Amino acid sequence: MKKIVIDPITRLEGHGKITIFLNDEGNVENAYLQIPELRGFEKFCEGRRAEDLPIITTRICGVCPVAHHMASAKALDAAFNVEPTETAKKLRELEYCAYFIYDHILHFYFLGGPDFVVGPDAPPAKRNILGVIEKVGLDIAKDVIKHRAYGQKITGILGGRPTHPVSACIPGGIAKFLSEEERQEIEKMVRSCVEFAKFSLKLFNDVVLKNVDYVNLIKSEPYILKTYYMGTVDKDNKVNFYDGDVRVVDPEGKEFVKFTSSEYLDIIEEHVEPWTYVKLPYLKKIGWKGLVAGPDSGIYRVGPLGRLNVAEGMATPLAQEEYERMYKTLGGKPVHATLAFHWARLIELMYATERTLELVTDKEITSKDVKNKPGKPGEGVGIVEAARGTLIHHYWLDEKALAKKVNLVVATTHNTPGICMSIKNAAKGLIHNGKVSDGLLNMVEMSFRAYDPCFACATHFAIGEMPLEVKIYDNEKRLIKTMRR
Repeated sequence: MKKIVIDPITRLEGHGKITIFLNDEGNVENAYLQIPELRGFEKFCEGRRAEDLPIITTRICGVCPVAHHMASAKALDAAFNVEPTETAKKLRELEYCAYFIYDHILHFYFLGGPDFVVGPDAPPAKRNILGVIEKVGLDIAKDVIKHRAYGQKITGILGGRPTHPVSACIPGGIAKFLSEEERQEIEKMVRSCVEFAKFSLKLFNDVVLKNVDYVNLIKSEPYILKTYYMGTVDKDNKVNFYDGDVRVVDPEGKEFVKFTSSEYLDIIEEHVEPWTYVKLPYLKKIGWKGLVAGPDSGIYRVGPLGRLNVAEGMATPLAQEEYERMYKTLGGKPVHATLAFHWARLIELMYATERTLELVTDKEITSKDVKNKPGKPGEGVGIVEAARGTLIHHYWLDEKALAKKVNLVVATTHNTPGICMSIKNAAKGLIHNGKVSDGLLNMVEMSFRAYDPCFACATHFAIGEMPLEVKIYDNEKRLIKTMRR
């Protein structure tokens, strides 16, 4: 048996490696995604003051701190039994949509997009943002950087700083109101972001959708995975990043369950494997059947494609047009093509810019009524849709408002079973008779990159064993002893 190891895998947040096992004929017998890092924030938070949690948890990640900040803020709202004012909710959502703008731009142009823009077979040195710049030109590259910076600048205005915000650490509200001068500055940036989202969709259309080979690649069997899907929807079952109920649909697209944040433990269970620090969630009612797809398996997926698959549309007009076009092009709902995550992400970029413009031009957005009085501390759950999928923060507070216990179910955690299966499917479909090239291995990596995984966010569980191995050699480099803990 021959083993192929891709270590480290590239263009993602965090660290991971892929191990592919071939049989005697050189075909893929099995493949594993292993996450060797541990963050452990669930333990770090124990004993800390409630108001510190929305600040500590943002340190889980430098890419999606706003998502952790808002999930934490909503968990504290619930724990202190207080609803934020209407203006506070709008300001939080405004900040949140700006986060989606810079995050989705990051993934499409810097992480996932190079696979299509410069091509999966391009030399590794070209499969990055520099290769994209070479392909699309310096002026467009400047636009990419400018609009990503706009998203961060808006979160900085509303959150107190562009990374690791502090504004929503107050149960029942937000720390600062928005001045008219700041509102006008944000509106100007957002109007430009709307145009940039249109451009990004046009670029995807010109580079990917007009290329028959790319469309066939998206639809090809190695990248198809039939699972359940999960995402947050508003009262009309339209995609919503900040608030609403969580909806799950089955592999046929039918509603399986719809639940509120406080009910998540009735719906989701987490499975543990000894070879990874990431837990593997599944739908409790169906049960854990291993890493297999289909209606009899409790595995589900979240993120841009998951959100679009569970929703009945987008709540803004231009995003809705693209939503309809995607399903028409790819054969109707639900879409099971993993590489369609990229298209869904750009549709969400369109929605985020349109929704941000709606919010910043809302007459109530500059109201100074931004706080409600919190009640006594207790237990609370907060759910938002992070850029990578459904994010759950669950806190148990004591009478002094200190954290007794914290549970975090992060977007990439939900997707880990799906990512493992996607890698195996891609490897089985692409590697035959022992013929392996750098381009083929990159195409295996494409199957995880579509999810935009963040393993730094997802690893908070330890199985109680120190993964330490020490090898002792003599002066002639002969192994004399191996010690493990």
